[in-house]
Amino acid sequence: MPELAVENLKKSFNGTTVLEDINFAVADGEFFTLLGPSGCGKSTTLSCVAGLETPDSGTIRVGDRTFYDGVPRNTVPPEGRNLGLVFQSYALWPHMTIADNLALPLKLRKVAKDEQRRLIDDALAKVDMAHLRDRYPHQLSGGQQQRVALARGIVYSPGVLLLDEPLSNLDAKMRDQARIWLKQLQGEVGITTVYVTHDQVEAMSLSDRIAVFMHGRLQQVGTPTEIYETPATPEVAGFIGRCNLLDGRVGAADGKVVSVELGSTGQHLKVAGTAPAGTSATVGLRSERITLAARADAPHDGAVNVLRAKVEQCSYTGARFEYELTVGDLRIHAESPVRHTDGDLSLLIRPEDCLLYPAAP
Repeated sequence: MPELAVENLKKSFNGTTVLEDINFAVADGEFFTLLGPSGCGKSTTLSCVAGLETPDSGTIRVGDRTFYDGVPRNTVPPEGRNLGLVFQSYALWPHMTIADNLALPLKLRKVAKDEQRRLIDDALAKVDMAHLRDRYPHQLSGGQQQRVALARGIVYSPGVLLLDEPLSNLDAKMRDQARIWLKQLQGEVGITTVYVTHDQVEAMSLSDRIAVFMHGRLQQVGTPTEIYETPATPEVAGFIGRCNLLDGRVGAADGKVVSVELGSTGQHLKVAGTAPAGTSATVGLRSERITLAARADAPHDGAVNVLRAKVEQCSYTGARFEYELTVGDLRIHAESPVRHTDGDLSLLIRPEDCLLYPAAP
């Protein structure tokens, strides 16, 4: 049985649907991330699991306990769910020491004082904050406050840990460091974790599996590799990484490779996949999978696609050069370790590096 199961979840506010038929299951000990742009419904889903929002319908279960059932509409209040919750703002009491902040949820659960101290010491040791137990929140850095919030979230051994954008208040370098120790902490504790973020790098580096949300709907659930390599929809492909989405029309097929005419450019892409001839399709093309070459160096054996492109802009980012190019009336973003000075280039693209999305009938 999964540690957390969400089935047919629906939620609306003032007649506007914000969650539509959400289904996913999180295994015991899994790090599961809800990923998507702002307003897609990921935080609302987490709030429904936590009991801070009441769904319109559906079910939410942890183990053999049902926390919410739309029929006959039974619900367990937040305090009865034994879930750990860490907010973006950390929500530490400013007038309490770090140890007292951790003691509060234990006191509410009527844990004996001796046991409180042991649990607090253990939780602070896990986040490397035991030496600062007597300090107040304002005496800590943002990263230290975040660790205290996480320690408070695990001090009473919750069934599931819920994290709502916990790294968003940190600067870029500290966020990179925090991702590393957060993943280590989750692995050491072995707690089932549901993590909300809009940051693709966080999701890819932390997660065992990712659920991608768009417009209140669940688009795809899979491992980071599955989400990146085989995105289920053009929307997922466009959100994860840098992916060019090029509209075209399917032409001739050769086995499991089809030719797609790109808009009004007069140029074609051979794409691995199948689709009926004459139908519309979208081709997904990741920026880092495009090889740039001078026109004179382009191959002519037909084993690789060659598109004629014009350089509109080149930006140096340190590790690579980023190019904005045009192929006819289409704009394409590409990355390369090489600085090309020619204004006209060839784009070399393997058919297996293209993602094919036939238009819905």
